[in-house]
Amino acid sequence: MPGAEAYFHDGGEIGVLVCHGYCGSPQGVRPWAEYLAAQGYTVSLPRLPGMGTDWHELQRTTWQDWYGEVDRAYADLASRCRTVFAVGLSMGGLLATKIALDHPELAGLVVVNPIYKHNNPALPLLPALRWVLPTLPGIVGDIKKPGQIELGYDRNPLQAMYSQTQLWKLVRDDLGNLTQPVLLLTSAEDHVVPPVSWQYLVEHHASDDFTHQVLANSYHVATLDNDAPLIFAESVRFIERLAPNQATG
Repeated sequence: MPGAEAYFHDGGEIGVLVCHGYCGSPQGVRPWAEYLAAQGYTVSLPRLPGMGTDWHELQRTTWQDWYGEVDRAYADLASRCRTVFAVGLSMGGLLATKIALDHPELAGLVVVNPIYKHNNPALPLLPALRWVLPTLPGIVGDIKKPGQIELGYDRNPLQAMYSQTQLWKLVRDDLGNLTQPVLLLTSAEDHVVPPVSWQYLVEHHASDDFTHQVLANSYHVATLDNDAPLIFAESVRFIERLAPNQATG
């Protein structure tokens, strides 16, 4: 899709890995990535396999494909930068959390409306349903601000969705090992990810530097919504607090 391309900016010694959400594309978090780049950071925003193209491609991918791309981007940043942070929206927050769990040297984590679990009553049917029903309606575009569009699919392929739920459990089971500083930002009204998701993170993390901020005027895709400037500014404040001597400004 035009506008769904990956993004990279070669900046200073602080690196930021930016992760986009499921069924979406880099476009959904690109303003965030560009804001971070404008602060002088080295920024990598990969396009997850199967996304930003056609939902049939997503149907043929798994969480291992998505995470593999994010982990490669992290390794590249780590080879360039002295300090690396990970940030993400929705499933991008889930992927960024797994990066933090797998790489204890990561300096900090910022997640916006992250998904770790869901209370949809149909979810227990997903393991069987995915074999008989290819897709359900898409989940992109939950934005309060008028005129804002999220590039993504109008269908949610259930094979890929099932794979995502497997990653939810893997990350949930490991959250007791999440010790890095965390900034959690959640929308007061989110029509995609329920509060039970971020509440699980709040209750099970092991960080002694954990901040939760509520976004009062945005829906799920808050990085394209009314509170986007707040998200961008707070993430930079978080990074500069933790790496003050390396911030390039």
